[in-house]
Parts: sequence; C-alpha cells; structure tokens
Amino acid sequence: MKKSKRVKKSNSWKIKQHKDQFFKKSKTLGYRSRASFKLIELNEKFKFIKKNSRLLDLGSYPGGWSQVASKLITNGKILAIDIKSMEQIKNVKFLKYDILKQDTKEKIENIFNDNLDVIISDMAADTTGNKSLDSIRTNQLCSEVLVLSSKILKPEGVLVSKLFMGDDFLEVKNLAKTLFKKVNFFKPISSRTESKETYLHCKFLKTL
Repeated sequence: MKKSKRVKKSNSWKIKQHKDQFFKKSKTLGYRSRASFKLIELNEKFKFIKKNSRLLDLGSYPGGWSQVASKLITNGKILAIDIKSMEQIKNVKFLKYDILKQDTKEKIENIFNDNLDVIISDMAADTTGNKSLDSIRTNQLCSEVLVLSSKILKPEGVLVSKLFMGDDFLEVKNLAKTLFKKVNFFKPISSRTESKETYLHCKFLKTL
C-alpha cells in the first residue's frame, strides 16, 4: 500500500514537471534546473549581478544559479560551494564543502580577499514530508547564510537567499534587518504557485 502511494506521488510529480513551462524552457535552453529562471527574475528586479561581480553561490548543486551567473559575469569571479558534487561550469570554481564549517569560511575569505560583492543561495533543507518542519529547517539555513554574509561580504555587498513563509519567517526577517540596511522580499513568477518560498534581497551591511 505504501509503495503504491509512493509510485502515485512520483508519477504525479513527473506529470507536473512535464506541464511546467519553466521546466520545459530550462531543458530547451540547456539550464540544469528550472530554478535558473528565479535568479534571472531576481536579477532583473534588483540588478545586483554585474559583469565584474565577485560572487559566491552557496548550496550550488546542480548548478542552475551558477550557470546564470556565469553568463552575466564576464570579468569577475564566481565560486560555487555545495556538499554534493557539481559538474564543472565554465568560469566557475567549485568546492565540495559544508558551508556551515569554519574552514569553509576561511577558504572563502582566502579566495575573495575581503572583496566579495554578492552571495546567492537557493538552498533548501532535505524534505521530511512535514511542511512545517521543512520550512523551519530551510529558514534556519537562511539564518546561517545571513550570519555568514555579515562576516564575509563587502560593506556595500548584496545577499539573495531563499526562505519560506512560515512560523519563523518574522524571526529571519528581523535578523536580516539587524544585519542589513536594505531588506526586500520577492517571489518570482517562476516559483511554483503552491510553494511557500520567497526570496530575501539584502544590501548594505550595518556597522556592528
């Protein structure tokens, strides 16, 4: 019975993917995931990726966001980090590291030399089936990214990170406002309608 339910759920997901215009478009344009269009929309709205940007992509696997960044950045630097292996992308340096470890922070600092313009993160915690718990765990990741950003970004730097509308949304929002002067939220059209995800856009670090 349980196996039958899993098969049914899997088939339902496949049907949704094939009907999804952004899934189809990502395949046509050669992007590794439909999430690429979320970053494209975010950048069109906030214009934070420049041709000479020094950018860090956290939780980069499978590489959809790094692909978009590599097309926009022609004279800068891109570092992608994930605990999963990611296939190589031209002009993107990849490190297989856990972003929550202290030695990862040191690696980032050595590569950018206190000259990091942009951090992007589309990370979400592995799903458990409990939507409330999944939201909390993903928002905890977002909080970790916020704290890390405050330590390694340039003062005028930009952070863009995924978070979920849930019980702890206000907690993450308040943390962002204690660290950054400008804090905005935006849900791209390419985000699925039923998804509770939104994206945090933060700019200009506060002096702590």
